[in-house]
Amino acid sequence: MLGLIIALLAGILMSVQGVFNTKVMESSNMWATNSWVHLSALLVSLLFWFWKRNGSLLSVFSVENKIYLLGGIIGALITYTVIKSIDDLGPIYATMLILIAQLVTSAIIEFFGLFGTEQIPFEWRKIIGVALMLGGIIIF
Repeated sequence: MLGLIIALLAGILMSVQGVFNTKVMESSNMWATNSWVHLSALLVSLLFWFWKRNGSLLSVFSVENKIYLLGGIIGALITYTVIKSIDDLGPIYATMLILIAQLVTSAIIEFFGLFGTEQIPFEWRKIIGVALMLGGIIIF
């Protein structure tokens, strides 16, 4: 149940953040906005780390597959693409397309067990669900 609530909260926060970041970019520029987003996130993360003191800050480098350390770079690209898509398409269309891309990518990752995830069996109902979402965008 907690996972469900946190996932819903994440969706709400991501939608609000995308709009906020786009508004900041309108009075600044893309890379200054992206830098601010990640600098402020770093500061908040460091504050939580200092408060919790849950292990070494450098323990992230002990991850077995070093490709996973690219998450920060991916985060900068995510921020750029979300801001740009909301600026070009508006929040609703951008979010719908982002969600479809996330669903398809997550399905591929789990269907093939990529990046150390547990492989799940392919099910046609999941493909039908994505197709229904695409249909919803076309109708919208």
